[in-house]
Amino acid sequence: MRSRLVSHPARPLALALAAVTLAGCGSSSSAPNGLASKTPAEILAAARAAGAGAATVHVAGSILSADEPISLDMELVADKGGVGRLALGGLGLRLVNVDRTVYIKGSAAFYRRFVGAAAAKLLPGKWLKAPAARGPLVSLAALTNLSNVIDTALGAHGALSRAPSRRIDGREVVGVADRAGGGTLYVAATGTPYPVAIVETGARGGTVAFDRWNKAVSLAVPANAVGIDQLQVGR
Repeated sequence: MRSRLVSHPARPLALALAAVTLAGCGSSSSAPNGLASKTPAEILAAARAAGAGAATVHVAGSILSADEPISLDMELVADKGGVGRLALGGLGLRLVNVDRTVYIKGSAAFYRRFVGAAAAKLLPGKWLKAPAARGPLVSLAALTNLSNVIDTALGAHGALSRAPSRRIDGREVVGVADRAGGGTLYVAATGTPYPVAIVETGARGGTVAFDRWNKAVSLAVPANAVGIDQLQVGR
């Protein structure tokens, strides 16, 4: 259970969301949901269906990719977009996807690195925007798509086996291990079977937390954004 690669504007940058923790479920029920007796494939299918059916979710955490730290803190809204922050190799940016347009706002150092020194001079304190469905910010738009995040986190896996059950944040979970990929998915054993954690160990390990399922999220269009087609991107 691994994520795929995501590219960043002006040059490809791998955001390998290799270890995803999905914690905090929208259901407060403590009644067993029957997953304890299911096969690994059935557990995974239940977790994917529950996550994909959510209206909103909060995603936060960090990983290591290509020896660079990657962190994110995002609120995702099904079929609408998302809002939050990313940090890539210590360079931070804010990210909004709303009304089919992606907006980013980075530090001066971020803009210099990813759009070049000349273009960066146009952007201090400003938002940069581009269509969500095409162009250089498409991969960032994918990080604000709730169904895409669920599919990416839970879709790619090798042979599955049961892992020991345990408690995470006081909640009973069942475990499914990806023997090829090295990750372990933990799913709530009570209430709605939301994913609770994918834990990957080793040099590329890390965790990203998903919580606040189905809580209200506000998306707003940033003011005075600069269209990416107005920039002469160069280094």
